[in-house]
Amino acid sequence: MPRAGLSAAIVVERAARMLDQNPSDTLNLAAVAESFGVRAPSLYKHIDGMSGLQRAVMLEARRGLTTAVGQAAIGRSRDDAIRSMAFAYRRWALEHPGQYSMTLHASLPDDDEDREVAESFMHVIFDVLAGYDLRDTDAVDATRFVRSALHGFVALEAAGGFGLPFDLERSYARLVDSVVTALETWSRA
Repeated sequence: MPRAGLSAAIVVERAARMLDQNPSDTLNLAAVAESFGVRAPSLYKHIDGMSGLQRAVMLEARRGLTTAVGQAAIGRSRDDAIRSMAFAYRRWALEHPGQYSMTLHASLPDDDEDREVAESFMHVIFDVLAGYDLRDTDAVDATRFVRSALHGFVALEAAGGFGLPFDLERSYARLVDSVVTALETWSRA
């Protein structure tokens, strides 16, 4: 019988929080169990081992980032939507550094749930890019560009790669402005 108070959702949420608190640590089933005051085998009633926990945290991370970016885009279009999404993306990534790294890989082709969650993120981006009249392969190219630009900045920032004593907010705003400018002229490229 499952321990009172534990569920798959609670275990996954704790693991995600632990990962964010120590992003350089590897997700560890024993540490998650210890945080609940139980032994690791007790968690098997709620999750499918270490691989199941990693997958569940990854799916929740993808959902969290998608929700943040999607909510930022609601009621906005084109440049305003891109700017709002870009700042939401950065904020979420910096608030969830351990989970963020789990959102970066392509979905696994044999995992329908993973593919659906990844596609929901892409649909948010594609919907905004449609405002620039970017569809199909142009939307794919533009999405890769946007993700690369935002991820590059966020990854460098999170790793402490910006050591100069200048305002990061200003630098990020300029990067986002450059993304907007590129998207405005994308179809002419």
